[in-house]
Amino acid sequence: MVGVAVVGCGNVATFYLNALPLHPELDLVGIFDRDETRASRFSTYYSVTAYRSFSELLGDRRVKLVINLTSPRSHFCVSKQSLEANKHVYSEKPLSMSFREAEQLVELAEQNGLLLAAAPSRVLAETAQTFWKALREGVVGKALLAYAEMDGGLIHRVQYTKWFNELDIPWPYKDEFEVGCTLEHAGYSVSWLTAFFGPVDSVTAFSSCQVPDKKTEAPLDPNPPDFSVGCLKFASGMVARVTSSWIAPADHSLRVFGDRGVLCTDDIWRPCAPVYVKRNLQIGRWTVVTPWNNRYGMARSPRPAAHGTVRRKLYRRGGIIQAWTRSLKARARHLRKRVDFCLGPAELASSIVQGRPCRLSARYCLHNTEIILAIQNALDTGSPRKVTTSFDPLEPMPWAI
Repeated sequence: MVGVAVVGCGNVATFYLNALPLHPELDLVGIFDRDETRASRFSTYYSVTAYRSFSELLGDRRVKLVINLTSPRSHFCVSKQSLEANKHVYSEKPLSMSFREAEQLVELAEQNGLLLAAAPSRVLAETAQTFWKALREGVVGKALLAYAEMDGGLIHRVQYTKWFNELDIPWPYKDEFEVGCTLEHAGYSVSWLTAFFGPVDSVTAFSSCQVPDKKTEAPLDPNPPDFSVGCLKFASGMVARVTSSWIAPADHSLRVFGDRGVLCTDDIWRPCAPVYVKRNLQIGRWTVVTPWNNRYGMARSPRPAAHGTVRRKLYRRGGIIQAWTRSLKARARHLRKRVDFCLGPAELASSIVQGRPCRLSARYCLHNTEIILAIQNALDTGSPRKVTTSFDPLEPMPWAI
C-alpha cells in the first residue's frame, strides 16, 4: 500500500475520495484544505485526519503520494512543493497553466527520482482500452483520421450556481470559466489520441471567446476561449481534429476513420460506453459505410466497477433526509460520479510498489499539456506550433491485451 494525502477539498474531491476505497493499493492518510470549514466537513464525512497546514502534510513520512486537487492556478505551486518534499504527485488537470512551469515540474520529478502524473486518467478505463484494442487488431484497417468532440452546450445559461456536491460544496464555476473549455476538457480526447497514435509532431489551432459575458457575479479575468479547434499531425502520419466548446450541444464522441471502416464511441466521458465498428462495403466502383453499427466486445477490467459511492457518514446539515437528497441529486447531476477518478493515482501507486514505469508517465502528461496549451493559446497566436516534447509509447492494461 502507498500512503496518500489529498490537497484541496473542493467540489471534485468527493469524486476521488468516493472511488479511493476501490483501490487497496491506496491508503488514505489525511487531507488538507486552506479552508478549515471545508477540511472539517471532509474529515468528518470520510473519517480521515485533516492536517492543520500543508507543511504538516509534507512532513508526514507516511505520505508517499500527494493528490493535488487544488484550483488550476495553484497546481504548479502545490506540485512543486510536494516534489521538493520527496513526494510522488498526481495532479488534477492541467499539470500547470504554463508550459514552462509544467516542464519544470517534470524535470524536478526526474531529478529527484519521483513519479509525476496528471489527469485525466480515463485512458486506463474500459472504453478507451477497448477502443485501443480494436485499433491494435486492425478492425477498421489502417487508421487515417480522427474526429474528437468535447462540446458541453451553453453552460453559462444553466443553473450552475445551484450545483453542489453531497457536502454542500459548490461547483467552482468562476474558476472553470476562467480556465476555459480547452484546458478543462480537451485533455480527455487528446490523452486518448496520443496513447493510441503516439506523439504529435505539430498543432494548427484556432480558438475564440464567443460569449465574453458568462453572467458570473464578477467579471472573468482572464476571458479564455469558449470554442477551440486543433488539428494534430502525429509523427506516425495520423491526423486528428480536436474540438472543444461551451456553445455547441453536448457531444463527447470520438470517431476514427480507417481504410476499411469507422471505429467510434458516443461518449468518452461515460463509463463503459460501447465501442462500435462500421464496416466499408465495396459496391461496384464505390466504397460505402454500412448504415448499421456492430458492437465491439468490451474489454473487462478485473477491478470493481465504480458505479456508485462507498457509503460514508452523512453530513447532517439540514437533516438526514436532506443529506441523502443532496447526495442523490449530486449523483444524478454529474455522470462523473459513476467514473473511477482514482484510476490515475492507483496506476501511479501500483508502479511505485511494483518498481515499474507508470503508464501515465510525466513525459506523456507534459506532451499532452503542450498540445492543449497550444490550442488554448491560439486565441493570441493564431499560428501553427511545432511540438517540442515527446514520450515513450504507453502500454495497454494487462486485461485489455
